[in-house]
Formats: sequence, C-alpha cells, structure tokens
Amino acid sequence: MDLHTLSETPPWDWPKDAGKTFGRFLKNRDVRPADRLTAADLASNLTVLDDELANVLMTVLRDNSEPAELRAQAAISFGPVLELASDEWFEEFDGFQDPDSVPIGKVTFRKILDAMEQTYRDTAAPKLVRRKALEGSIRAPQPWLEDAIREAYATGDAEWMLTAVFAMQYVPDFEAEVLEALRSADPEVHYQAVVAAGEKELDAAWPHIFKLAKDGRTEKNLRMAAIEAIGCIRPEESAELLKHLSASADEDIAAAAAEALSFDEFEDDEEEVEEDDDEEEE
Repeated sequence: MDLHTLSETPPWDWPKDAGKTFGRFLKNRDVRPADRLTAADLASNLTVLDDELANVLMTVLRDNSEPAELRAQAAISFGPVLELASDEWFEEFDGFQDPDSVPIGKVTFRKILDAMEQTYRDTAAPKLVRRKALEGSIRAPQPWLEDAIREAYATGDAEWMLTAVFAMQYVPDFEAEVLEALRSADPEVHYQAVVAAGEKELDAAWPHIFKLAKDGRTEKNLRMAAIEAIGCIRPEESAELLKHLSASADEDIAAAAAEALSFDEFEDDEEEVEEDDDEEEE
C-alpha cells in the first residue's frame, strides 16, 4: 500500500511492512513535507511502532535541520508508546512487567525519554518543538516534568501556558493553577483547564464547569469537555443533567453525556464488587 492508502485504512488492516513504509518517508527529504508529516503521525500507532521506527523518529526529533513541524510531530508521536511503556514499567526488576505487550525494548524506552528531555531543554530549538517534547513526555511521569510545567506556566507566554495547562491533567497538584486557568480569556487555555479540572476531580471548579455544561450557548467542544468533567467531579449531582443531555437532539452532546453517565455507573459497579469481595473475606 502507498502512504495515501495507508492513511485511509484502519491500522488493523495495515500490511506487516507498514512501519517500514513510514520509516522510508521519514528518511527521505525529497518527498513532499506533507507526506513526511503524515508518516510521522501514522508512526505513532502501536501496531507499527517498534525499536527501528522509534529510532527513525528520534533522529528526526534531534535534527536541527529538519522542519520544526516535522520534529514536533515526531515528539507527539511518542506519546502513546511512552504511556504504555510507563504503565508496564516495573522498577524493582528494571524492566516491563509484560515485555510482549510493549512494542519497544527498555533501552529504546530510555533513549526516547532522554531524547525528549534533551529536546525540551535545548533553548536553541524552535518553541513548537520544545513544547511538543514536553507534551509528549508527560505521558511517562519523570522527576523533571513538574518543574518544567511550572516554568512553562510562569512564562506568561500564551503558547507555553497552553502546554503547561494541558500537561497539568497528567500530574498531581497544580490545583491552584488549574483554577486560575479557568478564568483565562484564551479559549484554548480555558478548554484545557476544564479538562484538567475534570481529570483531577477538582471540586472547587464545580460551579464554573457545571454552568458551562448546562448552558446551551457554550461553544460545543468546550461544553462536551465540561459534560465529561462534571461526571468526574460530582457524579451524583451531575446525574440529572447528564440524563437530560443524553436525550439531546445534538448527537455529539448526547453521546458525551451518555459516556459520562456510563463511566459513573462503571465506577459504581467496581465499588460494589470491591465491597462484595471485602464481605467474602470477612
């Protein structure tokens, strides 16, 4: 399959050599820049990303002569594998709990982490590349990330602040900063603050976010984020509104509300199972 066909084909139907195709496009500077961007994006899929393709992406990420947009996409493309690898990492024996479930080896995992941190710390690199290196790194918690987020937020630069607020949803603390960001006039920062407040189950954000979810005049994407967030912050109090919105004529709003409700019900079921288990043990 050619790149265009691959981009329109579900990953589970890709041929076995799809990863090599993406690697060839990434290495070839003579092809269209848009095609290399597409290849970098598709390379993030866990069905194709292996040690070989990861090393190609790292080469692009580190190369100052490559276009900033391509380097930034390479950084973003590491997000999914870093999250999976981090979840599977077992510190006690310095490796993955289930190596077969992670498409890269532990050496490659460490190399990616180092490459992302070095790229973020390279002040000569374009701001876009450094921002995306930070955003991608956040999927695998590391000691340096908290200070990096604080530094990004403290700059006062709109783009760095957007990156910082996005990153806050993945790390503990930062409640005060998220509450402050909810008052931002920047719509993108405001949106990410709503998402972060939901992820953190930030009760102090409830009045603001509940109002956004309830108000039909709220911009659609922001309202959907608020709907998801209220289901996390106060599931019982949000249930009535979520049930009402799940019958909305707007299919997207209805789906978001239904998903928030189902997630709450799933958590309730888990709690009941745990209680039953405790009773059996007693």
